Amino acid sequence: MSTEAPPPPGSAGTRRPGPSAEEFAAVQQSPEFGELRRSYRSFAFPLTVAFIAWYLVYVLLSNYAGGFMGIKLLGNINVALVLGLAQFATTFLIAWWYSRHAAAVLDPQAESIKSGMEEGA
Repeated sequence: MSTEAPPPPGSAGTRRPGPSAEEFAAVQQSPEFGELRRSYRSFAFPLTVAFIAWYLVYVLLSNYAGGFMGIKLLGNINVALVLGLAQFATTFLIAWWYSRHAAAVLDPQAESIKSGMEEGA
């Protein structure tokens, strides 16, 4: 007893199999794909390095600058709490910024590459 649903009427044989490995390799070597990779890397790598550095500064300050981190700013709110919350804010800011960058730059480039592959099919 088969649990697969039958294909819709009239759809048999109308769908081409996906791109071949050779087609993917050709696209990977194309200037358009190289530009997509460059666009991604030029955005993601510097932000990743900056965020890791910012996080390490916070950790190092927490370990070795207890007096500074313990300075009270407002009531029981100290520098450590403000910088710790800033870590969360920075994370969300980077995610939002990347989402905008991807929608504006990466997605159109990827869609262009995808359309080219589908047209060549």
